[in-house]
Amino acid sequence: MTTTAQPVDRVLYTVKAAAELLSLSRSTVYELMAAGDLPFVKLGRARRIKRADIDRFAAQLQPQSI
Repeated sequence: MTTTAQPVDRVLYTVKAAAELLSLSRSTVYELMAAGDLPFVKLGRARRIKRADIDRFAAQLQPQSI
């Protein structure tokens, strides 16, 4: 029997998962966090990004023209 895993809509994302969701590199996400452009929470040594903050960041991006 084959079962397909349903994607889980998380509340908190790792830097790697947030980078994948935003189609950015991990380094870029760390730079955005350091600049204060992408809020995060720190739990011990781990940094997590709220889904709402990821959505808010993506929504405020402006399209660029060539």
